[in-house]
Amino acid sequence: MPVLRTARATSAGGVVHRTVDGETEFLLVHRRSPVLWALPKGTPDSGETIEETALRETREETGIEVEIQARLSSIRYFFVRGTTRFHKTVHFFLMRPIGGAIELHDGEFDDVRWHRVAEALALMNHATERSVVERAVAVLAGDTAEATV
Repeated sequence: MPVLRTARATSAGGVVHRTVDGETEFLLVHRRSPVLWALPKGTPDSGETIEETALRETREETGIEVEIQARLSSIRYFFVRGTTRFHKTVHFFLMRPIGGAIELHDGEFDDVRWHRVAEALALMNHATERSVVERAVAVLAGDTAEATV
């Protein structure tokens, strides 16, 4: 087995929430193949701050214009691409919608949908992202200190 080169990668994204009939809903992006339900996120463009990246990627992938309410948490994981082992950090922010429409999402995902908390947690593929949504639920309920941006 060849020795892998190591590198770091950074992304940022949003946990977009709204309240409908007294129930909190979160916005998830969906890909049919391979099947994926996830939070919107992506890689910074040159010169962008993490916050700018999170706002842009969330808008592009969901079609929804958003504003940041708070920094939530970051997740870290490893993946291998070719001969490089990446240590990736993804920074997530709690966001609220301020415009746009899910029909305006880009082509990176097949679908964008609002889901109530339990359904979102059941659908999401990655435990690390589920933990970010659980943190968002706690922040929205006032059960934890909210670090505003």
